[in-house]
Amino acid sequence: MNRRLIVILTLLTSLTLIARALPDARTIDDAFITFRYSLNLLDGNGFVYNLGTQTLGTTTPLWALLMALAGGITGGRDFPHYAIALSALADAGSVAILYLLARRLLKNDWLAIFPAVLWAIAPMSVTFAVGGMETSLTIFWMLAATGVYVLVVTPHPPTPSLTQAGRGGENQHTAGAGAGAPLPKGGVRAEILIGIIAALGVLTRVDSVIWIAPLFIYQFIEGVRRRRLPLATWVAFAAVLLPVVLFSMAYFGSPLPNSVTAKRFAYRVEPMGAFAGMIRTYSNLYFAFDLFGATGTMISGLIVLVTAIFALVYAARNLPRAVPLLIYPFLYMIVFSALNPLMFRWYFAPPLPALILATFTGLWALLVPLAKTRARPVAYGVVGLYGVIAIASSLSAWTLHPDHGADRPAPEMAWHRIELLYRNMGEYLRDTLGVMAETRVASADIGAVGFFSGATIVDTVGLVTPQLARYYPIDPALMASDQNYAIPPELIYDTQPDFLVTMEGFIRSGLAQQEQFLSEYELILEFPTDFYGTGMQLWQRRGT
Repeated sequence: MNRRLIVILTLLTSLTLIARALPDARTIDDAFITFRYSLNLLDGNGFVYNLGTQTLGTTTPLWALLMALAGGITGGRDFPHYAIALSALADAGSVAILYLLARRLLKNDWLAIFPAVLWAIAPMSVTFAVGGMETSLTIFWMLAATGVYVLVVTPHPPTPSLTQAGRGGENQHTAGAGAGAPLPKGGVRAEILIGIIAALGVLTRVDSVIWIAPLFIYQFIEGVRRRRLPLATWVAFAAVLLPVVLFSMAYFGSPLPNSVTAKRFAYRVEPMGAFAGMIRTYSNLYFAFDLFGATGTMISGLIVLVTAIFALVYAARNLPRAVPLLIYPFLYMIVFSALNPLMFRWYFAPPLPALILATFTGLWALLVPLAKTRARPVAYGVVGLYGVIAIASSLSAWTLHPDHGADRPAPEMAWHRIELLYRNMGEYLRDTLGVMAETRVASADIGAVGFFSGATIVDTVGLVTPQLARYYPIDPALMASDQNYAIPPELIYDTQPDFLVTMEGFIRSGLAQQEQFLSEYELILEFPTDFYGTGMQLWQRRGT
């Protein structure tokens, strides 16, 4: 590894770490669900959310175990900052691999910096890293498996430069010696590593199968062609995953997180809602809307589409093993559009590094004919200008002084005002009302309320209470017109929780209109809001 490469990787990873250290914790509610599993595990209560109830309500069991491990090593319970630290390390690794892949595809040390920098500062990356989510680790596994497969398993010989191809001279196409050079051969051990990484990806998020499938399929096709199947990868994948699946079936009753099905039936989702969300995200890949408005977003969307297609063609000819990664954003959009779940913000992040890589690869592919002429500097300049504009556009989606939370630079999308209110509500329940572990508190958003109150949570969505799934789908008449969710009244009447924490919009057309509820519960606290209705409310069962 040459000195320049070491310096570039050091600067890129340092930028990544700094970008995630700046905002401080802006933890998302779902992360607190996972943290409560980690907390109970550390406290000797088992891998549970509610004491005594063995339900897999977190979509990321590996992340929960890693948070528990961090707590065990440090002796603390500061899960939001443990999550930032681990996410920052994962993102640093992702940025380094993204640079190495871009360097191989673009055959240039300097142009390859742009995709890496863009992911280092990307609001969609930083937001969920400081939000406590497993997103960074999920993406790292994807890029790590691809990196091993492309750069290590069977190295490709250095691609002759355009200058070499034309004159047989020294490589003047790359910005410096060594750009695009292969890494040492890994052999069977590298194939085993791919299988292990893929299994860890599934254990971090089950939808990792969307990037694993094309990678394994390509491995199979290549193996058939070479008459050597990658059995080492597949055996390693099964060896890691199968014991966990068997344990989950025995302990939880199912290997799949209960939240996967619970979210599908509890929320109102517009037809083609997921597809529309994916299109908006891909079109606004570099947050062009923030800097250039709707017109800029339309132009950005067109550029992303065209360059992504050309990237596939270019990679198929020059670096075929990168094709599974470059096809992943399309496959991801197809799968989620077909399933059409309610798309939470972090669902959009996993395919974006591959899409960023695709846009620069495709743009370079379009400029290769120009680069073969004396106008080669113009080709470099076009890619560089695009990179500079994309960086400026991405930075425009940051703010130096957020209007809530810590007064530190952060992406504007790192909004967590509702989580701060839920934390206040949880602490009020614990410190003022003195709720205990056996006190039953109902809530639709169970993360911060459950973590900070310590109460037994009656999860009205059903993430950790699968027996409540029978109350869905709900009568549409009970759902306010401007909301995508409502608490089923019968669920509250049947379970009779001691307290109910809810957004006003979740009960406006249902519970709040029913005499039985108003006679059994009284409103004791409300935080005014301008989202999900007029406020966050705390109701107490009369006589409690």
